[in-house]
Amino acid sequence: MGLLEGKVIAVTGAGAGIGREEALLAAKNGAKVVINDLGGARDGSGKDSKVADVVVEEIKKMGGDALGHYEDISEEAGGESLVGKAVEKWGRFDGLVNNAGILRDKMCFSMDNSEWDLVIKVHLRGHFMCARAAAKYFRAHKEQGGAIVNTTSTSGLLGNAGQTNYAAAKLGIVGMTSALHLELGKYCRVNSIAPMAYTRMTSDLAIAEMLKNYKPEHIAPLVIFLLSEKAKGISGQCFGVFGPYVQLYRLPRPVCDWKADGMGWDPAKLAEKAGEIAKAAAAANWAYMPGTPIPEDKKIKF
Repeated sequence: MGLLEGKVIAVTGAGAGIGREEALLAAKNGAKVVINDLGGARDGSGKDSKVADVVVEEIKKMGGDALGHYEDISEEAGGESLVGKAVEKWGRFDGLVNNAGILRDKMCFSMDNSEWDLVIKVHLRGHFMCARAAAKYFRAHKEQGGAIVNTTSTSGLLGNAGQTNYAAAKLGIVGMTSALHLELGKYCRVNSIAPMAYTRMTSDLAIAEMLKNYKPEHIAPLVIFLLSEKAKGISGQCFGVFGPYVQLYRLPRPVCDWKADGMGWDPAKLAEKAGEIAKAAAAANWAYMPGTPIPEDKKIKF
């Protein structure tokens, strides 16, 4: 008996890389899996249903059950059919893994409108379209419960030169996760992960050599856990995962403040604090960034 025995799970962008490993491990843990993938290139161009079909056959050869889904999840029809086909075939829906994404990397001054729009559409709108479809099902079957796992990135949490579009979409997914958690708390759990792994999406990044030790299969166990009943009570959180590490991220919170003498500040008074503010800002840039191990003395103790 696996952690997802009897559950029906959909994974977007499941034809390769992290999504494929998430889908395969879900199946190994007893889930029936919808394999969504347009089968396009890394930049989103092209289409090939065989990409999803290969993973479907892998799961069936393992003795599991899966079906392919080839629609664009950034469109309403794609999100609705992702859930609808699962319910039509297996009579229920239990979990969504929003993983699909593309890259159109360029420095902001060289990025054209289409390169911005498409990345935002696939990542941010795509997450929303699928999450909304899942939310409708979970709300109608609130006695059943369910789980949504979204995929953000350290590029969104920290920024990354050449990825203004991608970083904006990925940080937007963090905000979306927090809002969905508040809206859907009665019906399902919603969390996000920030994975680091060597895939076709990261193979030409500056940190690619370091990432070769971090594989897509290292990401999937956390996702399976978050989809399972064992993760009840865990919602609205953002987790980092890479290699042997799973980290819980605390998103921006106040770390320092200044109070004016009266009810408000004026620019000149703030300017007097410029050195102090700059020093505090520098100190707030953690030495242990997301995607690096946390020093023992900085960890929460249980």
